[in-house]
Amino acid sequence: MTIESLAPTDALPWHLRDNWAPVLDERTDTELRVDGVIPPELVGTYVRTGPNPASGTSGHWFFGDGMLHGVRLANGRAEWYRNRFIQTPNISDPLDDPMAGMGDLTRGTGNTHVMAHNKQLLCLEEGHWPWRVDTELNTLGVQDYGGELTCSMTAHPKVCPVTGELIAFSYLSPEPPFLHYIRISPDGQLVQLEGIELPNMVMMHDFNVTQNHIVFMDLPVCFDLGALETGLPFKFDRDAGARLGVMPRNGANADVRWFEIDPCYVFHPVNAHESGNSIVLHVSRQKEAFGSSNDDYAEVGRLWKWTIDLDAGTVTEEQVDDRPGDFGRVDDRLVGLDARYGYLMAMAGEGNSEEPVYGSAFWKYDLASGACVEHRLGDGVRGAEPVFAPASTDAGEDEGWIISIVHDTNSDQSRLVIIDAQDFASEPVATVHLPRRVPYGAHGSWVPDTAMA
Repeated sequence: MTIESLAPTDALPWHLRDNWAPVLDERTDTELRVDGVIPPELVGTYVRTGPNPASGTSGHWFFGDGMLHGVRLANGRAEWYRNRFIQTPNISDPLDDPMAGMGDLTRGTGNTHVMAHNKQLLCLEEGHWPWRVDTELNTLGVQDYGGELTCSMTAHPKVCPVTGELIAFSYLSPEPPFLHYIRISPDGQLVQLEGIELPNMVMMHDFNVTQNHIVFMDLPVCFDLGALETGLPFKFDRDAGARLGVMPRNGANADVRWFEIDPCYVFHPVNAHESGNSIVLHVSRQKEAFGSSNDDYAEVGRLWKWTIDLDAGTVTEEQVDDRPGDFGRVDDRLVGLDARYGYLMAMAGEGNSEEPVYGSAFWKYDLASGACVEHRLGDGVRGAEPVFAPASTDAGEDEGWIISIVHDTNSDQSRLVIIDAQDFASEPVATVHLPRRVPYGAHGSWVPDTAMA
């Protein structure tokens, strides 16, 4: 069955047509054409997830089943491409109403992010428990940390490169305190589950971690049952205000200090770090989100710098650049530390309230100076999240490659590109031509073999 068989193309919502449309088969291909030279230092798997409804249809992009796409690199070769549905109960026993599964924490889709921690590959979204898969993308089971995790987990945990802890939170609580802070030890034990009081239930898609602090973003995309008829029960409410909550990494609700900022929304920060007694955050800030409806993409983010002065009790808000971009990443070895370089995907189509438009460039920012280098993907080529892969565990910050799956709308073909981070504006050092169209997705990771050994 093809998605086109379900309805005329012009009758389908945006997330079911063109390269947003799901693919319904699983495949493994080993004969992959490569242009250029794959760096032999890259030994591991690039894996990315995204919403991909197994039935061929869903009421909202966020509700699609999780599908993983992976490319195995080793010995200077692209050894395989494969795609797999995450085998959750939504696949084996689907619900007519996805919202009906919100109370069952096993009903996760894993459709938003995939990352490694404690030699496990976790597939994540924000309403349920993570799901574990192996490096060949086979589903292993749910991860509830021995039954100790009694709430959902964000799609965007952070692995501290200093301690090895997995730092996370949960915001989908229908009653106070509305937010929970989660801390997982390097060996996979739940060591802290802490309630954090918020005045409203808000969509807190991501957060910020430094070496000694957590920074929560209490931003005014608020729970609104009236918005359910258009998909998700959240809507932007500028009158609710916006603030940043700073808490010690091992702190509790009483330790949180709140700092008011201008109302806005941030789906994804780039990184955060401490500078003396200040905390510096780089975020992709947009004026609002889900303003007219919860399927509204009229606003896209720009790179902003927020500096929280813990002594003065103030926040300085500065726009770094006017280029539209999101899906920001740094070298994972510098999450929460003073990373110099950040990588963002260009966004396009601002003012188009119908669908998000992934752009045809990547941005590499010097976060200290604000300088930006552009990598053009080509006319009609749409990007995805730029993921940094270091040349080795002890390589310098900028010594490595940016990896991403891109889609050529001219040919309706997808490919994996490998870009030299130190020669960012140049053509990719290698392009792996993928054997099938890969729908636009969400987030992913470079998973070196050393992370799973």
